[in-house]
Amino acid sequence: MRYVYLKIIILMLLFTGGILINVNSTVAATAEKIDREAQSTLISLYEKSPAAKALGEKAKGILIFPGIVKGGFIIGGQYGEGVLLKDGKPFAYYNTVQLSYGFQAGGQKYGYVLFFMSDSAMSWIDKSDGWELGVGPSIVVVDIGTAKAATTTTLQSQIYAFFINQKGLMGGLGLQGTKITKIKK
Repeated sequence: MRYVYLKIIILMLLFTGGILINVNSTVAATAEKIDREAQSTLISLYEKSPAAKALGEKAKGILIFPGIVKGGFIIGGQYGEGVLLKDGKPFAYYNTVQLSYGFQAGGQKYGYVLFFMSDSAMSWIDKSDGWELGVGPSIVVVDIGTAKAATTTTLQSQIYAFFINQKGLMGGLGLQGTKITKIKK
């Protein structure tokens, strides 16, 4: 029985080490790299979802996290860096961090894009030194597949989130409890 526990602990350490190496490469991203990956992510999203493109044309700001690394075994976490675009140009840089505990195992890389549709939603970004998604204006998570029938007339929330480029195996994606903080690049 001890052998089984030892094997589980070794696997956890190896898995966590792999995640940390991946996170370290994400942390080291330059502003230019984030900008390039963000533009690529946004173009890919627009190709897959006309509704996202329509929202992008009307958004006051677009916060793009092109490469978030998520993983865990019982204890999990995620990390990524992104850029806020205003009028199509980089305005500020942010990181996203989430820690979780529970029945979970796996690793995943994905991106998400937040569309801020009002001045009040944009001012909410700057109200504190770090903010938590799920606390503040309501966020509507839009499924790219079902968004094809949505238009800017039917979409009337302040903030919309689209997940994109999911790779790997990890149970579920969510934004609740995700902390976003402004960073210098």
